[in-house]
Amino acid sequence: MPERQRADARRNYARILAVAEAEVAAHGAAASLEQIARTAGVGSATVRRHFPTRRALLEAVSRTRIEALCVRAHDLTGTGDSHTALLEWLSDVVDYCVSARGLAAALAYDGAGSDPVHENACSAAVEEAAGPLLRRAAQDGAVASDVTVEDLITLIVGIVLATEHHPDPATRAHRLFRLTVAGLSPQS
Repeated sequence: MPERQRADARRNYARILAVAEAEVAAHGAAASLEQIARTAGVGSATVRRHFPTRRALLEAVSRTRIEALCVRAHDLTGTGDSHTALLEWLSDVVDYCVSARGLAAALAYDGAGSDPVHENACSAAVEEAAGPLLRRAAQDGAVASDVTVEDLITLIVGIVLATEHHPDPATRAHRLFRLTVAGLSPQS
C-alpha cells in the first residue's frame, strides 16, 4: 500500500486486510470478495482497487507467513546437514500451508507470466530465500541437481490442497510429504 495514500484509503486497506485475513482463515482461498467488502463496510470496487486480483489479496493475507518462511530458510542455510536443513524447511512450509488456509493457493503457480499485476510475489520470495538451501543440498548430492524450488513448492501445494478437507489435514499432509521425500520403495 503506497504511503502517499489518503488517510481514509489507508484505513480502508487495513480494515479490508483484517477482514480478509479472517475470511480466508474461515473459508480458504475461495473466500468471497463481496463478503469481505460487506464486512469491511466498503464497496467491492474499493476492495478491487486495493487488491486488483484474488492472488494480490491472498499474497497480502499471507505476507507475514511468507516473510517468516524466508527468514527460516535464511537461518537454516549453512547450518548442519544440507539435506536435513532443506527437509526441515520444507516441513515448515507444509506446516504453514496447512495451518494458514489460503497460503497454498498464494504459493500456487498459475502461469500468469510476466504481467506484473499477476506476478506471484509469494512464490518469488520463497524461491529466492530457499534457493541457497536447495543449491547446497544439490552440491552435497543430497538431492538431484535438476530439482528446483518451484518443483518442491508445487509438490507441497499439491499435497496441501489435496488434504485440506481431510479430517486431520496436518497429519495426512505430513504423511504424503514423507512419502514424497522417501519415494515409494521400501526402506532396507
